Amino acid sequence: MTDAPVTPASTIVVFLLFPGITQLDFTAPAQALCRMPGARLVGAAASRDPIATDSGFSIVPTDDFSSCPQADILCVPGGHGVTEALNDPATIDFIARQAAGAQWVTSVCTGAFLLGRAGLLTGKRATTHWAYAHLLALVGAEPVNARIVEDGNLVTSGGVTSGLDFALTLIGRLHGDAVAEAIQLAIEYDPAPPYVGGHPDRTPPAITAGLKARVYDAAAARMEQALGRPL
Repeated sequence: MTDAPVTPASTIVVFLLFPGITQLDFTAPAQALCRMPGARLVGAAASRDPIATDSGFSIVPTDDFSSCPQADILCVPGGHGVTEALNDPATIDFIARQAAGAQWVTSVCTGAFLLGRAGLLTGKRATTHWAYAHLLALVGAEPVNARIVEDGNLVTSGGVTSGLDFALTLIGRLHGDAVAEAIQLAIEYDPAPPYVGGHPDRTPPAITAGLKARVYDAAAARMEQALGRPL
């Protein structure tokens, strides 16, 4: 168990939003972090227009880049829209500026590559979705096969659902284990998946190979191409 450190009365949690975001990369950690004592959640995008997610519905940002307050916790989600966001100077500049003043800099899934594009992963241990982990070296990171990786004030997490684990881990760091455990109980986060798997280490090889062939080989190639283009 850890003792709760002294934390500010208010903690501003800024989530970067962009078209093509994987909604659970954002909404899963947001559901936990919004229950953190003193938390104020902000969703920031290039404009306040609705952001189309990968799930067929849109999310309305609370702020645009110019009106967004300084984050105490910066969280950058992932999604197939990352390949476009990687080459948007306004988005990368926003990440870099916010990270410079943040207490914690975090990512979920392929959001790690946006942190990397902003120069925040150089020499850092990091993780991302398993299908893209081999590309982390392209942004100067040391890839780690783990669900959550902490390196100083940098916290990266694996694909999609790991965002909830990251959020609870961070809440524990800021407010102690008892607060994090109470939030976990409040949202009844008691995973009991119907199938063994969810990561290539525990999934039948044929299923992993089939999914890569259908989706992730091409998606990783697009990511690699986007990372190779100058900003």
